[in-house]
Amino acid sequence: MLQFNFTPFPTIETERLLLRRVTNDDAKEIFELRSNPETMKYIPRPLVKTTEDALEHIAMIEDKIVTNIGINWGITLKDNPKLLGIIGYYRMQPENYRAEIGYMLLPEFHGKGIIPEAVNRLIQYGFDDLQLHSIEAVIDPDNIASEKVLQKCGFVKEAHLKESDFWEGKFLDKVIYSLLNK
Repeated sequence: MLQFNFTPFPTIETERLLLRRVTNDDAKEIFELRSNPETMKYIPRPLVKTTEDALEHIAMIEDKIVTNIGINWGITLKDNPKLLGIIGYYRMQPENYRAEIGYMLLPEFHGKGIIPEAVNRLIQYGFDDLQLHSIEAVIDPDNIASEKVLQKCGFVKEAHLKESDFWEGKFLDKVIYSLLNK
């Protein structure tokens, strides 16, 4: 079975980006990301309402890293420490050599190729460093932008689950994309 160890924290660079640890200094940006109905539209989780909520979210991210059950990076441009988004591995399944990738980005940075650049680098990290065999992404079928990112990064649609999740009084579909380590 795989063993994950995120200490020391793996800071990762791409051509334009620095993927770094999220800290309490990012509370304002985490609040922006997770309180915005637009960025949260396809993420069935409660909206962050206060800075306190944002700090709790950061503490949860940190706790998963320390206990090696998940890892999130803050997405920044190399020349600017301001957090633009988050990307990470969730619901890690060491027994199946599989993990789920997820990401979100502030709306003003959409359409600049930031997420594909980060996803491609984290695919490499997942396969080479974490020794994963497969990576999955679970998205809302209406989230066309995310679907395009996944397709661009080589993911293949594996399943469309009908009304599989119950959220705020409604049953929601979800689509699962995956990528195998060839």
